[in-house]
Amino acid sequence: MKKIIPFPWDFPLSQAIIHDEKYTMEISGLIGMNPNTKKLEDWISWQTHQVMKNILSTLEKVWWDMQNITKARIFLVDMNDYAEMNEVYASYFSDQYPTRFALEVSALPAGALVEIECTAAWNTINS
Repeated sequence: MKKIIPFPWDFPLSQAIIHDEKYTMEISGLIGMNPNTKKLEDWISWQTHQVMKNILSTLEKVWWDMQNITKARIFLVDMNDYAEMNEVYASYFSDQYPTRFALEVSALPAGALVEIECTAAWNTINS
């Protein structure tokens, strides 16, 4: 069971989530590197899309999806990219957003512009 306490205004995050799920998955920080080409594009929107696809690919290994994410931690090299990142990020969720935080850091691996790590939870896992 997952109880979502919505954010008080229209924004792609929840104020809090209470869950009693049996399994919790901690997904390491992922950057927007294409797993096939091992390349990183220069645009924050492209990198954010690729990070979210990489997260979804990890979740799908146990038959979960983005709705299983309960917490996201976002690291940006430039907080001026926040709005563009946020628009892409929001497109991967319905109206039930995970909790999250975002902060600016001085650098990320491989020259990435964004890195996202998250926690997901659910009652079953499949392999």
